[in-house]
Amino acid sequence: MGGRRPHHPRRGSLAYHPRKRAKRPVARVRAWAEVAEGVKIGGFPCYKAGTTHVEVVDDSAHSITSKQPIATVATVLEAPPIRVFGIRAYRQGYGGLETVTEVFSDDLDKELARVFPLPKKKRSGGIEKIEKMAGELSDIRLLVHTQPKNVPSLPKKKPEVLEMPVAGATVEEKMNAAKELLGKEIRISEVFKEGDYVDTKSITKGKGFQGPLKKWGVKHLPPKTRKGHRTAGTLGPWHPSAMMWTVPQSGQMGYHQRTEYNKRVLKIGSDGGEVTPKGGFLHYGVIKNDYIIIKGSTPGPQKRFVMLRPAIRLPKDAHVSPPEIVSINTGSMQGV
Repeated sequence: MGGRRPHHPRRGSLAYHPRKRAKRPVARVRAWAEVAEGVKIGGFPCYKAGTTHVEVVDDSAHSITSKQPIATVATVLEAPPIRVFGIRAYRQGYGGLETVTEVFSDDLDKELARVFPLPKKKRSGGIEKIEKMAGELSDIRLLVHTQPKNVPSLPKKKPEVLEMPVAGATVEEKMNAAKELLGKEIRISEVFKEGDYVDTKSITKGKGFQGPLKKWGVKHLPPKTRKGHRTAGTLGPWHPSAMMWTVPQSGQMGYHQRTEYNKRVLKIGSDGGEVTPKGGFLHYGVIKNDYIIIKGSTPGPQKRFVMLRPAIRLPKDAHVSPPEIVSINTGSMQGV
């Protein structure tokens, strides 16, 4: 049979097009889930330490391995406490939310000077101003920053500055909660618990400028093909005399922002020795702070910033009870 095959599936997915480099190594959160009762903020930033495998009891009622221990891939994230350094007030404007004012804590971390100039004079009465305008405000959010100086494995001290939603049904409740948290630290155990489902937002591993064969998976052309073997067979027809955007071409591969939904929290702890393998994680080292273990993989290489958010599209049959962990692999990753 000559000509094109009757069934020729497309090579490569056109999802997330165009595939350009992310602007920042810190993932952007465009939507937040509602802050659950008893939780202070609506997310938590972490740093990826590496992957391991965990033996956990399968608590799915309809699985063939139900109530049996199974081995699964898990990602270990180091989560040092974050500090609340400010409060930001919003009101509803013509084009959306508009910032009204900001209030900073009196004892700002000196490492914040690496991000923006610190105020030389302490301003008083900022919180009172926000409380007087409570009737005009639409939302109250927290300004927090990470503390990478407490993570010996990270080659930096510059913190990431983030905006987080705070718990509360009304503006007054959010304002009261924000005043209590201003200037204090928040630990990951105060935001998530074992068995919860979270969404991970991160920047994938960068692979640089790649050709269409590696980037899109096009077929390697036979030896007699003219004008290259690792390229698309044709760039388009004569008519219309224009190249379609769907034609696989070379370009940036990797270093894109990706969101993975409904990742289950297997374990949260404060002793890094419980999960650190002998000799430390490859390309990372030893965990010295709080940690969280997520079932499955997480985008990005070691030391990558990962934002955790409560699951925004939780499935109806999700098991939110704490899982029963049999063992965590702490064997050496050094090949010995």
